[in-house]
Amino acid sequence: MTASFVVSDVHGHPDKLAASLLEAGLVDAEGNWSGRDARLWLLGDFFDRGPDGIGVLRLVQRLSAQASHGTGEVRMLLGNHEILALGMHKFGDEAVPHDGITLRSFERSWALNGGIDRDQELLTDEDVEWLLDQPMLGLDAGHLLMHSDTAEYVEWGSTIDEINAAARADLHSDDITVWWEIWRRMTSRYAFRGPDGPAIARTLLQHLGGERIVHGHSIVADQMGIDPAWVTGPLLYCDDLVLGIDAGTFDGGPSLVVELEPLGDSGE
Repeated sequence: MTASFVVSDVHGHPDKLAASLLEAGLVDAEGNWSGRDARLWLLGDFFDRGPDGIGVLRLVQRLSAQASHGTGEVRMLLGNHEILALGMHKFGDEAVPHDGITLRSFERSWALNGGIDRDQELLTDEDVEWLLDQPMLGLDAGHLLMHSDTAEYVEWGSTIDEINAAARADLHSDDITVWWEIWRRMTSRYAFRGPDGPAIARTLLQHLGGERIVHGHSIVADQMGIDPAWVTGPLLYCDDLVLGIDAGTFDGGPSLVVELEPLGDSGE
């Protein structure tokens, strides 16, 4: 059976990612793919807060090409910081229409959320086109994979294919209000915490597939009440229905590469 791995929220730290992939046996000492037939998923947020988001993108693109020459696979899902970086690239300081008083623009939100000038300067048209075609959700080894710990994905549809297709169509729109709504949905979080969390998780799994949700976006150290530097593994919570894997890489935590335990129907 193919081994599947997940990692999320690298946030501009390609060296941390490469070191974790080496430890997991997915790359060699030169940083080239050595995972054979393994499948690696990156659950978004390559950019912002760390110094080299473009370096993360280049690493993922290179490993994806190398893995595809054999039987391995490297895949990614879009995170909210991909939406932010692409929105900044596309719209800059253009004002987002709304009824409030505070000015809203992708540039303002990008700056407030740790945007790095170098990432924007080095982002090519080819990079943009590649990112625009990446999915929002995946299913592997019985795990429903997503970036954000939110139920708002279902606003795009009732199946993984519908959601990915509708979100892709929105991302090919030139309407800034459509893009801002994507950003809003992707920044929501904590849907699986609290007393209603298990019911929300079960409903998503019932409709979208899988037996456990895996997400990034919300740092597990915050939920555990510890410093990110003390995180040694993912956090299983919400009646064991949800696995959080964002260890706060940009804030001193590790870049967790987690092997998925096969659960039920693999989805692949």
